[in-house]
Amino acid sequence: MSELPEETGDERVDAIVAGLGRLGELPVSEHVQVFEEAFSGLESTLATAVEEQ
Repeated sequence: MSELPEETGDERVDAIVAGLGRLGELPVSEHVQVFEEAFSGLESTLATAVEEQ
């Protein structure tokens, strides 16, 4: 995987994106699980952000 993007400005999102950094250490067969976890975390963060407004 190439470099991860710079910080987004939201600590919750940054933590989720940083978790994608472990992909290089895992076999490809485990990548789907990592992406699913990230997607779920981003969905939850977005829902929380909408509720906070």
